[in-house]
Amino acid sequence: MVRNGTRLRSQVCDTQIIVVKSTDGLVDLRCGGVAMIEMNAEKSTDASLDAAFAGGSVMGKRYVDDSGGEVLVTKAGAGTLSVGATALSLKEAQPLPASD
Repeated sequence: MVRNGTRLRSQVCDTQIIVVKSTDGLVDLRCGGVAMIEMNAEKSTDASLDAAFAGGSVMGKRYVDDSGGEVLVTKAGAGTLSVGATALSLKEAQPLPASD
C-alpha cells in the first residue's frame, strides 16, 4: 500500500504526484498506462505512453479513485492517472455556503 505523503513520478511523461489520501485501492497506481515510480528510482528505458491513457493530468488538481484514494498533481504531464486500467477522476471543487 502506498503511504500518505509519498511522492511518485511517471516513467513515460513529466507527471509527478503526491499521495494525499492512501487506500488499499491505490496499489497499482499508473500514469500513461505504466506503473508510477518513486522520485529517486530509475525510469524504465522500454516504457512508452499508452495511447488509451494519453489524456494528460493537470497541475494543482486532485484526482480520486472509487475506493476514496486521492492524489495531488505537482507537475503536469501527458499521461492519464489510473489504478490498473481504471482512470482516476478529477475531484470537483465543493461550492462554498451562501452568506446571506
